[in-house]
Amino acid sequence: MIERLSLNSLKFFYYVAIEGSVTIAAERLYVTQSAVSRQIKNLEDLLNITLFERKNKSLILTTEGKVLLNCCQHVFNQLDSCIVSISQQKYKNNNLTVSCEATISMKWLIPRMVQFNELNLGFGITLLTGGGPLDFQNQNIDLAIRRDDFAWGNHIYSTKIIDEFMFMINANHQSSSNLLLSTSRPKFLHNLVREYPEIATMNTIELDHFYLCIEACLSGLGQTVVSGFMVEHELEHDFVQVEKYLDFDHSAYYLLAPTPIEEDSRKVIFRDWLIKEMQSTQQNLCNKFGGLK
Repeated sequence: MIERLSLNSLKFFYYVAIEGSVTIAAERLYVTQSAVSRQIKNLEDLLNITLFERKNKSLILTTEGKVLLNCCQHVFNQLDSCIVSISQQKYKNNNLTVSCEATISMKWLIPRMVQFNELNLGFGITLLTGGGPLDFQNQNIDLAIRRDDFAWGNHIYSTKIIDEFMFMINANHQSSSNLLLSTSRPKFLHNLVREYPEIATMNTIELDHFYLCIEACLSGLGQTVVSGFMVEHELEHDFVQVEKYLDFDHSAYYLLAPTPIEEDSRKVIFRDWLIKEMQSTQQNLCNKFGGLK
């Protein structure tokens, strides 16, 4: 039996089973719906069983289908572990070059690099600062952390890390009429005023970067609006106070790569670590200040 089974047909079955849809499975596999349906039919004919039942235009796994899905999950997980193990030998002691926006790098990522290095994963991180569009090949970049405020194209592979969240903060225990804003994000002030018209009455002072806004705020020059990731340290040590949680920047952070992340075990490890750390930061600030979803 095993010599007649196609790993490809099992992969197609697996995606249909977890997505509950031939259409979505075809999109994830970059093939046509008819190709997926044909593979499922061939697999059912070979095994002489029915894997799915259609109910109200939905695909429901049969009892036999559930058993096969469980087997596929075990097999594919073992294959993933094997491939990652092989890749680790290939990339051992080779650093990943990661590009990240300046303030996030300074205020959030760099303070965590010592902890990351202490994990002894066999590789380190070379950090470059930058934002917006990038050229992976000419800039010798392996990964980039970006928000989805620009189109990076279908040739770039992306994984969503976490949603952005913003605070208005003040270093003084009294409100200020000055509002310090960064010019580094497109339409930042426009979007802010559209959701919170009262901000238009404040005296706006624009600076080039968020870290300049934070330093100016700490110096008592006014309030500022920044990402929670940028002021984790200041909030935890009560250097600044949260005036308001602002729900206007509906962007998210993504990890970008020129090739599929799953093909390089270092990238998989860094991606999983990054997701865990950013989720932890957001959850900690949520617990402390409330109001975040």
